[in-house]
Amino acid sequence: MSSPLITRMEPPPQAPQAMREDDIDLPSLVTTLGENKRLILFGTALFLLASVAYVLLATPKYEANAVVQVESRLPTFPGLSARAGMQPPMAEEAPATTEIQLLTSRRVLGEALRNLRLDIEVQPLRFPLVGDIVARQFQKLQPGTLSEPWLGLNRYGWGGERLDIAQFEVPANLVDVPLQLTARERGQYTLSDGNGNLLAKGRVGEVVAAQGVKLLVRTLEANPGMRFEIKRMNTIAIMDTLRKEISATEQGRSSGVIALSYANTDPVLAREVLDQVTQAYVRQNVARNSAEAAKRLTFVTEQLPNVRRELAKAQAALKNFQSRTQTMDVGLQNKALLDQTIALDTGIQQLRMQMTELASRYTPQHPAYKALQQQIGQFQSEKGALQGRIRQLPDTQEGLFRLSRDVEVTNQTYANLLDQAQQLNIARASAVGNARVIDPSAVNLGSPAWPKPIPVIAGGTALGALLMVAIVLLRQMFKRGVEDPVDIELLGLPVYASIPFSEKGRELAVHPRHFRREGRQRLLALSAPTDLAMEALRTLRTSLHFARLETRNNLLMIAAPSPGVGKTFVCANLAVTIAQAGQRVLLIDADMRRGTLHDAIGVKAEGGLSELISGRIGLDEALRRVSGTDSLAFISRGAVPPNPSELLMNANFATLLHKLAPCYDIVVIDTPPVLAVTDAAVIGHQVGTCLMVVRWGLNQQREIALAKQRLEQNGVQVKGAIFNGVQKRGAGQYAYSYYEYLPARNPSPTH
Repeated sequence: MSSPLITRMEPPPQAPQAMREDDIDLPSLVTTLGENKRLILFGTALFLLASVAYVLLATPKYEANAVVQVESRLPTFPGLSARAGMQPPMAEEAPATTEIQLLTSRRVLGEALRNLRLDIEVQPLRFPLVGDIVARQFQKLQPGTLSEPWLGLNRYGWGGERLDIAQFEVPANLVDVPLQLTARERGQYTLSDGNGNLLAKGRVGEVVAAQGVKLLVRTLEANPGMRFEIKRMNTIAIMDTLRKEISATEQGRSSGVIALSYANTDPVLAREVLDQVTQAYVRQNVARNSAEAAKRLTFVTEQLPNVRRELAKAQAALKNFQSRTQTMDVGLQNKALLDQTIALDTGIQQLRMQMTELASRYTPQHPAYKALQQQIGQFQSEKGALQGRIRQLPDTQEGLFRLSRDVEVTNQTYANLLDQAQQLNIARASAVGNARVIDPSAVNLGSPAWPKPIPVIAGGTALGALLMVAIVLLRQMFKRGVEDPVDIELLGLPVYASIPFSEKGRELAVHPRHFRREGRQRLLALSAPTDLAMEALRTLRTSLHFARLETRNNLLMIAAPSPGVGKTFVCANLAVTIAQAGQRVLLIDADMRRGTLHDAIGVKAEGGLSELISGRIGLDEALRRVSGTDSLAFISRGAVPPNPSELLMNANFATLLHKLAPCYDIVVIDTPPVLAVTDAAVIGHQVGTCLMVVRWGLNQQREIALAKQRLEQNGVQVKGAIFNGVQKRGAGQYAYSYYEYLPARNPSPTH
C-alpha cells in the first residue's frame, strides 16, 4: 500500500527542467563577504602594512616650482613701421601652448642638460633594503660628514658619500652601460665594467683616458673600497625623460602665466634643473629677438652702399643740369609741390624696402605683404595726381623739379637707413624678450611631493580591501557549487534531507592520526547525538522508512558525483541512526579503492569485502560489531585489490548481497564516486534504492546532472539527493532550518 507521504517523496519521473540561471542576490553577496571577513581583513591589513612600509622606506621626491610669464606684446624695431597703424603686425602673437612646447624643447632642455651634466648618472651602492634609510637618516643628523662603514661593510655607502664628475666620455658600446668606480686610498680610484674587468685607474683632479673611456673626477669623498655606479646616459633619452617629468601648464585662460614643476629625489638637483630650464628659455627668447634685430640690421647695411651710390648719381645730375641751364633752385611757388612729391617718394621707397625684407620671410599671399602692396598703390595714386601738375610747369622748371626731388628723396632714404642701422645695432645689443621669470625655482624641503603619507596609506588600504573583496567574489563566482535545494530539484532529484554543516563533524574528520587507531571511533551519531546534522539524519531515516516500502529489496546504495562531498560521513552516521531506532543494520564499505569507513568505525581495513568476494575469508570473519550500538554490523573494504571493478562484477558479490539481505532490516552500501570509476553503476544493479549525496557549494549542477545521467544509462535509478554540508546564507539559500532541541536538564549544546 502507498501513502500520501510516499507520493510526496517520490514524484513521477519527468524530464529535467532547464538549469536555473543565477540571479544577483545582494543578501547572498553580503553573506559571502561576511563568511570571508577574516580573509578580507587579513589582506587589507597586509596592504595597510605594506603602505606604511612604503611610506617609511621609499626615497622621498621633492618638487621644484617656478612661474614664467609670456607677454602678448612683441618688441618693435625702428624703421619697420614708417606709418604707424597703416600695416598689420609683422609677427603673430605666440599662444601659451606654443611657449610650453618651447619650454620643453630639446634646445632648451639640451642647454640645461649640458650645464648640469645630467647625462652622467652617479649612484652610490647601498646595502640592500636598509642602506638608503640609514644613509638618509645619517645625512639628516650629520650633514656634510662621511659615515663610517657599518659592521666593516666598506663596499657599501652609509651616508655622506660624494662623487663629482667633470668629464665622462665613453665609446658607443658603453653608452647606458653601468660602470663601477671604486674609491681607493689618497684620492685614487679604479673603474671597471659590470663583469669586474678593469678599465682604468686614476686620481682625483687628473684626466684618465684608457680603452676609449675619458674620465675626470673633480671630487671623491668615500671610504676606501666603497663603490659607485656611474653611467653615461643617452642624451636623447635623457631629454625625452625630462620632457615627460617636467610639467608646464598655463594658469588661467590666455593669461600667459605658465607654472612649471619638476620632482626629483635630490631637492637641490630638482631646483637646479628647473632653474636652468627657465633661464635657458628666457635667454633663448631674448636671443630670438636679438637675432631678429641682427637680421634686419644686415638687410639695412646691405642697402646703404646702393642708396649712397644713387644719392651721388642724383646729386651729380642735378649739378650738371643747374650748370647747363643757369638755374639755382625751385621757385617758391613750387616748393610745396616738391615737398609733397618728396614725401610720397620717400614713403614708397621705405615701403618697398619693407616688402623686400618681408619677401625673405613670407609669400606674396601673406596679409602683411598684401597690406604693403595696398599702401604702395595708394601712394602711387597720389603721386600720379602730383605728376599731372608738374607736367604743366615749363621744361626748365620741370627738369629742375625732377632732379631736385630725386636728390631729396635719395638723401632722406639714406639718412633713414643710417638712423635705422644705428637703432638696430642698439636693439641687437640691448634686446629684451617677451618672457620673464616671475617666481624663480624653489623647493619646499619640509614637505616631499612623494610619497604623501595619508593618500598613500589610505589608497593602499582601500586598494587592498577592494582587491580582497574582488578575490572573494571571483572565487565564489568560479566555485559556483549549488547552494539551494531548488537547483537540485530542477534536475529531477527530490531532496530527501538537507544536512547542515557540523563543526563537530569536521573536527572528527580531521582529527590527528593518533585518534585514528583501532578502537577509536569517529562517529558523530555517538559522540554528539544532539548535533544539528544528526537531527537532519533522523529526518532522512524517517523518509527512508516510508520510501523503502515500494522498493524491490532492502539494499540502500549511497553514491556521490565526486570525492569530498561527505558521503562516508552520511553512510556511517545514517547507519548508526537507523540502528538506534531498533532496526538491524549492515554497513558495507564497497569503495575498495579509497574507502575510509573503517577509520570512522575504528577498525582495520583488512579482512573485509575484497577478501570475502575472493573467498579468502568467511562471512563470520568479515562481519564486525560496532561498539556503542548492538544492532549494527560492518564489513570493511578489505585490502585494496588490483581489480575492484572485476570483483564487484563477480557473481560472488551478488550472491553475497542476496544472502545478507534477509538477515537485516536494511543494508547500507558506501560506493566510490560515480564520475571517477564505474563501481557505483555495477553495485547499483543489485540495490533497490539509490541516493546521491551532493555537497553544498562544491558540486555544480552540470556535475550532478552528469552523475545522474551516467547511473541511469547503466539502468540505475536515482531516487533522490541528500544535500550535505549546508551553510546558512542569504535569504532563501536553503529551505530547511534546524533548531537544537535538547532535554531540559541539558540545555547546553555538545558540539
